[in-house]
Amino acid sequence: MNQTPKKIKIVEVGLRDGLQNEQILLKTNRKLDLINKLSNTGLTHLEITAFVNPKWIPALYDHEKILQTYKKNKDIVYQVLVPNLIGYEKLKKYEFDEFSIVLSASNTHNIKNTNQSINEALRSYKKLAQQAQSDKKPFRTYISCAFGCPYEGKIDSKIIIDISKKMLDMGASELSISDTIGIANPQQTQDLVCELKEHIPIDKIALHMHDTRNMALTNIFTAIQHGVSTFDSSFGGLGGCPYAYGAAGNVSTEDLVSMLYSMNIETSVNIDKLCEVSLSVQKILNKKLPSKILAIYNK
Repeated sequence: MNQTPKKIKIVEVGLRDGLQNEQILLKTNRKLDLINKLSNTGLTHLEITAFVNPKWIPALYDHEKILQTYKKNKDIVYQVLVPNLIGYEKLKKYEFDEFSIVLSASNTHNIKNTNQSINEALRSYKKLAQQAQSDKKPFRTYISCAFGCPYEGKIDSKIIIDISKKMLDMGASELSISDTIGIANPQQTQDLVCELKEHIPIDKIALHMHDTRNMALTNIFTAIQHGVSTFDSSFGGLGGCPYAYGAAGNVSTEDLVSMLYSMNIETSVNIDKLCEVSLSVQKILNKKLPSKILAIYNK
């Protein structure tokens, strides 16, 4: 049965997930300018940085400076990723609306990404979640490699369901089910979404799709038909994971918005303003970005 939602929420992750794999490091003032411009596109949720060690993710070297100086728009939910309780305690000094954590459905990937096994990470996140609950700060959880892992291959859906339940029990407001290496196909997307829906509320499920095989929009369309109404995306199609070799960028925000408009599904995003942002980043990085719609604006 078609359960297409009337409105889609887009979580723009380009400032974090999009930039984290880039070799050219953007200056802080350029990032602040991007935050301001993206805040005026109609987007409602922006993940603006991550509290990570610059030794491992050099592109996010200035996370504290960003949070000290960005101009907050009252209509935007500003999100920040933290890897652990130490990162969260540092983040608390600054103004933000929501934070994100990452847990991989692949034990090997989780160890490479966070230096912890899945069970170790769950134990440490439990303490973090208790502190966040005390502080009345909402958080969402990325469940990485849900559709496949570069080290372990196919992931049993029972693992994803188990992690999802445990994170919701800890108080996660949303679960971003992530195709970290862009390996998903529409049948797999349908199967996983339908299985998840049997165990957790559909309004807690978001999808985070990478476009390695040019299948992200097709997978999103499939998920929309089964009631998913929140999707992560990145302006220009920037992105990639430092610990998942071969992964391409996230699905392009402007490509996603274009598809939704053509389907008469409501978004609040001005695609012209969004493409202006992506074009400016294209010049800064001195390379063409993967976005298909952006190619039209390049002409």
